Amino acid sequence: MTDATVHPNRVPASQLVDDLADSFGDAPKVSVGELLKNLEGRGLGLLLIILALPICIPNIPGISTIFGLLLIGPSIQMILAHKALWMPGFIKRWAFKGETLRGAFRACGVVLRKVEFLTRPRLVFMTRGIWLFYAGLQTLLMALILLLPMPGANVIPGIAVVLTGLGLLQRDGLCLLLSVPVAAGAVTWVYYGARYVVDFALWAWAYVEGWFLPYKDIFIS
Repeated sequence: MTDATVHPNRVPASQLVDDLADSFGDAPKVSVGELLKNLEGRGLGLLLIILALPICIPNIPGISTIFGLLLIGPSIQMILAHKALWMPGFIKRWAFKGETLRGAFRACGVVLRKVEFLTRPRLVFMTRGIWLFYAGLQTLLMALILLLPMPGANVIPGIAVVLTGLGLLQRDGLCLLLSVPVAAGAVTWVYYGARYVVDFALWAWAYVEGWFLPYKDIFIS
């Protein structure tokens, strides 16, 4: 896989996603390895979009956690400035239903067609070097958040990663800048969500303990 920051891609992202969906034909199953092979040479930015945008689309069950896990690889690739994506063999053997995956990519293409006209090459310096390192760290954090079993913790980090992918694919530094507050929002959501869950658990424990306290001697005896 080539580095998406090296060359501009003039083909619309939506067209790339549609072409990717077509490349699987009518296969009943599509493995992660096949997905990565078909993405080879199309850029790291497209890979981020492919893995993150389905997470942002409702009613596509069972892929948020898996795609979040798959995002760890590209994020480490950005952090280490590697040009080739490495993925363990057992992950490459994971498979999705072909119909579900094609449907997810078709839906992604529809969404991208509505927003991609806003992107263009600008602030190009932010798509390489130390900025790419930061984007990798941010993407890794978003991937870890996607693994959390917390309601509403998927869409916001997914949007942050999609903006990062569009920024790399279209060499649009503004997209990368916009991803920062979105990522901050995801962290804030998780922080307060986890805090409220802990507070509720402590309150519930105290309530139950207070309810049983008058009967403590009965249970002990």
